[in-house]
Amino acid sequence: MKRLTLLFCSILLMVSHSYAQSFNVRPQGTQKPPLHGRHWMAVTGKPLAATAGAMTFQKGGNAIDAACAMLAATCTMWDVLSWGGETQALIYNPKTGKVIAINALGVAPTGATPEFYKSKGMQYPPEFGPLAAVTPGTPGGLCTMLAEYGTLSLKEVLAPAMQMAEGYPIEAQTANSIERNKALIKEWPYSKAVFLPHIGKDREAPSAGEVFKQNDLLQTLQKLVDAEQQALKKGKNRKEAIYAAYDRFYKGDIAKEFVRGCKEQGGLITEQDLATWKVKIEEPVSVNYKGIEVYKLQQWTQGPAMLQALNILENFDLKSMGYNSAKYIHTLYQSMNLAFADRDFYYGDPAFSPEEPIKGLLSKDYAKARAKEINWERNNGKASPGDPYPFEGKVNPFTDLVKNWSQASLSPVSNTIDEEYLSDFKMGTTSVEAADKDGWVVSITPSGGWVPACIAGKTGVGMSQRMQSFVLDAKQNPFNVLEPGKRPRVTLTPGMALKNGKPFLSFAVQGGDSQDQDLLQCFLNVVEFGMTIQEAVEAANIVSYQMRSSFGNHESKPGAVTLNTQTPNYVMKELRKMGYSIDLDERTAGPINAIYFDWEHGTFWGGSSNHGEDYGIGW
Repeated sequence: MKRLTLLFCSILLMVSHSYAQSFNVRPQGTQKPPLHGRHWMAVTGKPLAATAGAMTFQKGGNAIDAACAMLAATCTMWDVLSWGGETQALIYNPKTGKVIAINALGVAPTGATPEFYKSKGMQYPPEFGPLAAVTPGTPGGLCTMLAEYGTLSLKEVLAPAMQMAEGYPIEAQTANSIERNKALIKEWPYSKAVFLPHIGKDREAPSAGEVFKQNDLLQTLQKLVDAEQQALKKGKNRKEAIYAAYDRFYKGDIAKEFVRGCKEQGGLITEQDLATWKVKIEEPVSVNYKGIEVYKLQQWTQGPAMLQALNILENFDLKSMGYNSAKYIHTLYQSMNLAFADRDFYYGDPAFSPEEPIKGLLSKDYAKARAKEINWERNNGKASPGDPYPFEGKVNPFTDLVKNWSQASLSPVSNTIDEEYLSDFKMGTTSVEAADKDGWVVSITPSGGWVPACIAGKTGVGMSQRMQSFVLDAKQNPFNVLEPGKRPRVTLTPGMALKNGKPFLSFAVQGGDSQDQDLLQCFLNVVEFGMTIQEAVEAANIVSYQMRSSFGNHESKPGAVTLNTQTPNYVMKELRKMGYSIDLDERTAGPINAIYFDWEHGTFWGGSSNHGEDYGIGW
């Protein structure tokens, strides 16, 4: 009997070991081929936009020029943003060996106060319409990146977008989104005129493949080019001429029409709001993960949450757990719980008081303390913000708010993932990745002004919907309370990593609150599990919904998780025992766009997820 028992135990151990080892095997094959390039790489959310990047490289442009061309094209295609949205970028400058951060996020307009929105019976600023708009940031962000780090003229870079504004064959994804949202679009006269060319017919939106024309937007882009060209004729240099276009958008006739159209429809943005807004060129934040420097934008984004999660995860042997084993998924989920609880309470615009404790939040010692809070038996559905202040030698001024934080939420708490909630949680955007042989690297996560967008007058420019990411009550987050001139804490979060002082990975993704979850796992897929970049962007991610959503009603769903349909039953069974509520999806990886730098061979590897319509071209 003892021999049989020992034999059974031995077999069980061998099978268990086999299962564990299987998780460490890289995925076999990918649905999309990896991209390879020696001279340049251009990856973004739509094939036509990637083509705009390739066209710009072929003109002799660098990665900044190509990225700006792709940004302009995606805005013109409403994928899933417009010209009135916001642009966030990380740029590697090979001349200095430094990573630069671009902050082109708009600010709350004059009159936008908690009292104003509460007087309208709102718990948060609205999801759509003119009262959802911060000032437009993308035109300024594009001009700034191009002027400071590009080589081509604005006229050359905007040429593909202007051709598209004249008319391009619209793809099904955007066309169908317009049709689904046409009832809301009809509330805004300028949006109705642009988006619904077939009013009165069964289908009022364009059909897939139909030539979609935007004459108002074309005129706006032409005005920017005219401003640049006129400045050049007056003897201004390339940089000064591009900034002349910048000024025409924010201080000239475009600004006047934008404000007129905004106010006509009930919005708050003033000419002074536009004239005083500025793009910021900033220092990014970073942490070192096992010898790799990982960079993110500052705490006006959710980006540092990924860095916090990496600091926590560095305390564990993830590889030995096995890729997407129950223990690995639990460790990821709990680490993200802690990082995102800190995000939900401590992140906000650093230009306004109180000052965020970012040094403490990114401290390795703070991460070790947070790691000790993990319950290895069950999900902690009440994960709360920690106290980073002692880790930068200070006393927390918000101890009482932290203590009562879990009761301060105004939004419902459940673990049911319905279609409306999922749409809010993964509120769309796009991403732009570019690199060139001279060493320039760009990672952008632009957004805002997505369909259904309220278009401001005859500009053709859809207004941002980013106001909804503010809170109106300091009990929820004292750093992110709405205030005129303030930037909301956004989800938008490009990523970049250096190894041995050289670019290692440039990566970004669309998807609202899921962005840093996807990018965290993509990074770990490469670093811990040895995946190629295409394998990493297609791999079976998990998605947590336990953090407070940055959109809509800011809901939280403790223990709710989306797993890939290929997840083994025994893994799901173990997770359910630990308190997880599981939802399944066939594709859970993003869509992530990324570039990996192969220094051994002097080439680029491009990765574009199989999740959506993202596409890349390399040479």
